[in-house]
Amino acid sequence: MGQDQTKQQIEKGLHLYQSNQTEKALQVWMRVLEKSADPAGRFRVLGCLITAHAEMGRYKDMLKFAVVQIDTARELEDPDYLTESYLNLARSNEKLCEFQKTISYCKTCLNMQGTTISLQLNGQVSLSMGNAFLGLSIFQKALECFEKALRYAHNNDDKMLECRVCCSLGNFYAQIKDYEKALFFPCKAAELVNDYGKGWSLKYRAMSQYHMAVAYRKLGRLADAMDCCEESMKIALQHGDRPLQALCLLCFADIHRSRKDVQTAFPRYDSSMSIMTEIGNRLGLVQALLGVTKCWMIQKELDKALESIEKAQELAEGLGNKLGLLKLHCLCERIYRSKGQQQELRDHVVKFHECVEEMELYCGMCGESIGEKNNQLQALPCSHFFHLKCLQTNGTRGCPNCRRLSVKPGYV
Repeated sequence: MGQDQTKQQIEKGLHLYQSNQTEKALQVWMRVLEKSADPAGRFRVLGCLITAHAEMGRYKDMLKFAVVQIDTARELEDPDYLTESYLNLARSNEKLCEFQKTISYCKTCLNMQGTTISLQLNGQVSLSMGNAFLGLSIFQKALECFEKALRYAHNNDDKMLECRVCCSLGNFYAQIKDYEKALFFPCKAAELVNDYGKGWSLKYRAMSQYHMAVAYRKLGRLADAMDCCEESMKIALQHGDRPLQALCLLCFADIHRSRKDVQTAFPRYDSSMSIMTEIGNRLGLVQALLGVTKCWMIQKELDKALESIEKAQELAEGLGNKLGLLKLHCLCERIYRSKGQQQELRDHVVKFHECVEEMELYCGMCGESIGEKNNQLQALPCSHFFHLKCLQTNGTRGCPNCRRLSVKPGYV
C-alpha cells in the first residue's frame, strides 16, 4: 500500500469513526497497519488507533499501540514524532493508573524540545503529568502542572486543551473540598464547549457535564447533579464511551447515597465497578468502594463496611493514592469508635494524621487541615494553597510554606 492509498484509507477510517461506526473504522485502520509501507502513514494510523481505544476504555490495547508507535517514530528519526509517541505512552499509563510511569514519560517529552510541534504538545504533556500527580495526591505539583497547561492553552489559543484543563481543575478542587471552584471550572469548560465547540467531539460536553454533576452533588444540589449526570450518560451511551459510563454510574450511586437511598445506590456501584475492573480504572474502583463502605455504614453493617475498606486499601496502596488512604483511615476511625475498639481507633487516628502531614493538607497560616470540609482556598504563585480567609486576614509577604522549607537543615 503506497503513500496516497494509505492516506485515503486513514481518511475513510476517520469518516467511519466520526459516523459512530467504530468497529468498521478499526478494521480499516488495522488493514492499513498491516499493508502500508509508508512509515509516516503507519505513525498516523497508530495515532488513530490509540485515540479510538482510549475513548472505548481499551487501555491495554491503547498501550500496545503506543509502544508500536514509539518504534515507528524511531524509524522516522524525527523528534516531533518521538515526542508525540512518548505523550501517547504517558497517556496510556495515566489511563491504567500507572502514575509514576506517566510522570517519567512526560518528563522525557519535556526534555525533547526544539521544534514548534513539540512545543505545542507541551500543554498536553503538562495536563497528563498534572493528572498523574493528582492520582498520587501530590497536590502542589498537580496544581503547578495544571496552571502550566492552562498557560500553554492561552498562549496557543487552544480552546480544546483549555476545556480539558478546566475539567481536571474541577476534579482537583473537588478532592480538596473547595466546592465553589470545583463547580466554577467545569462550568467554564461547558462555556468553552458552547462558544467554540461546534466542530468538537461531544465527549467535551459530556466531560464538563460529568464534572459539574460531581460538584453539584458535593454542594447538596442533588437535582442539578442528576440532570448533569443524565446528560453526560446519554452522550457516553451514544458514543460507546465505557470509561465515562463507569464514572456516571458512580456519580448516580453517590447521588442516591446522598439521598440515603442505599438500595438504589448499591446496584449502581456494582455496575460502575464492573466496568472499571474491565477497563483497568483502579482509582475509580477505590472511589466506588469508598461509596459502598459509606452505604454499609448507613445500614449499620460495620463488618461489611470493613470488608470494603480492606479491598479499597489494597488498591489505594498499590496506586500510591494517599488521599484514598486518608479517607479510609477516617472511615475506620468512625467504625472502631462505634465498636468501642480503642486500640484500632488509635492506630487509624495516627495513620490519618501521618497522611495529612505527608500530603501537606493543612493551611500554613492557621494550621488547620484542608480537605476536611468545604472551604474556599487560594493558591499562591508557588502553587501552595491556603484558606482564602487566612490570606485575606493575615496577608503574606511570600509563601509561609516555602519559607519553612528553605530553612530546613540541608545535607553537608
